[in-house]
Amino acid sequence: TSAKTAFDVSLGLVGVLCLWLGLFAVAKEAGLVQYIARGLAPLFRRLFPEVPENHPAQASMTMNMAANMLGLDNAATPLGLQAMRELQTLNPSSTIATNAQILFLVINTASVTLLPVTIFMYRAQLGAADPTSVFIPILLATAISTLAGILAVAAVQKLPIWDRVVLAYFGGFALLISAVGIYITGLPQAEQARQSALAGNFIIFSVIVGFLYAGWHKKVRVYEVFVEGAKEGFEVAIRIVPYLVAMLVAIGVLRASKALDGFLWLVAKAVGALGLNTDFVPALPTAVMKSFSGSGSRAMMLETMQHYGVDSFPALLAAILQGSSETTFYVVAVYFGAVGITRTRHAIACGLFADFVAIISSIVIGYAFFHA
Repeated sequence: TSAKTAFDVSLGLVGVLCLWLGLFAVAKEAGLVQYIARGLAPLFRRLFPEVPENHPAQASMTMNMAANMLGLDNAATPLGLQAMRELQTLNPSSTIATNAQILFLVINTASVTLLPVTIFMYRAQLGAADPTSVFIPILLATAISTLAGILAVAAVQKLPIWDRVVLAYFGGFALLISAVGIYITGLPQAEQARQSALAGNFIIFSVIVGFLYAGWHKKVRVYEVFVEGAKEGFEVAIRIVPYLVAMLVAIGVLRASKALDGFLWLVAKAVGALGLNTDFVPALPTAVMKSFSGSGSRAMMLETMQHYGVDSFPALLAAILQGSSETTFYVVAVYFGAVGITRTRHAIACGLFADFVAIISSIVIGYAFFHA
């Protein structure tokens, strides 16, 4: 049963991956990436002082961050690897990570996600009444974890975090997130979910229309470029089948043997002894697995949705946890491994700190939005 579920989920992702990779190809051909890069250039100059202006790494980092913001982790990985290879050309050492590589990696592990479309897709596949109701909670949790990761790296690397340009970027982003949070939390709980879903749908639709309009305006051969980009979607979806099958079957064994239930029981007892509510405990497997394996945490989230119901509190919280950060050890292994980096310096510590902040903030936000 778990293997069938994994295969069905992977096939279900083919459409959404083809759609977004095709749209990204159109956006890139239309020059939107260059516009975004120019907009981020003042910030990049201060956070990545080792990277010369207009270096190819800037464009790859921008596209990688854009893919992460849209929740397309499978699309973000190849772009991130390209950025890491280009950053390596500036590295005087073949085995020691540079400050720029570490900051870029931690931003990836924190993974600010503005449009977690794959999570919406999973929830829709499993019959959620409103697949996008987790939009605002994920946005808040991922913004907090990303800021925590950047601040941790900035403290170690002594980056000019108090520079007025950096403060203007961060301050504007923080004000936007705070305004959204204050507005949403002031609404009745049912209205919070409704408006979160409305905002998610509106932004997704606006991005799609914006990408296509940009392609048309720049006289890009939109259909042909879209098809070429979309071809990668099928390949990516097929590549994740074995990993998802392996993880879902293994988790099914853990659940059937009661080993997973035993772990959750111990955590619930410890939390209950402190007089705290324990309804969040069933979502913890997603949080625990998140730092180690993206496919593993995805499988945990899906298993929680199936076991408790896609619109249950544990399933909603698992979706927030899944969208709040990326897979630290996986990202470190793949990104640094691709360029031969063996001495990661403070990358793992800062990444795990961002993960911890993501878990705590997700639980707090989940209770605020979805717990009666």
